Amino acid sequence: MLEGWLESHRATMAAKCTGLDDTRLREATVPPSSLSLMGLVRHMAEVERHWFRRCLAGEDAPPLYYTDEDPDGEFRLSEEDTWKDACAAWQGEIERARVTAAGRSLEDFAASKHRDGSSINLRWIYTHMIEEYARHNGHADLVRERVDGSTGV
Repeated sequence: MLEGWLESHRATMAAKCTGLDDTRLREATVPPSSLSLMGLVRHMAEVERHWFRRCLAGEDAPPLYYTDEDPDGEFRLSEEDTWKDACAAWQGEIERARVTAAGRSLEDFAASKHRDGSSINLRWIYTHMIEEYARHNGHADLVRERVDGSTGV
């Protein structure tokens, strides 16, 4: 059930971006926020990477878009940033997440712990990922409506 909800939210994020060109996907529609659909997808690539690769598997997987100096780097887009690259990174992280979680019990502990030192299991990661997508799909819904008036999905 948790995998199903997570997959549903991943598909919703993808649907929010369907049919737009790079210019529209980079468009920040609610100034002063720099939030855009492409930025949200890049953020979700980072989130997938963090919770499944770094936290669950204990991999050394450095950030793709942000740095200590620019913690919101995934939302700062230039003309050189493309949907093709952002989507490929995001889908790549989703596939790695699926592989990393495959065959594990929901009770399996992650390699990393919470900041407070408490243990994290795969059930917690799935639940957190569903929450993360749900929040950002809400953002994506509003951004998409501002971009071209499209609602739903």
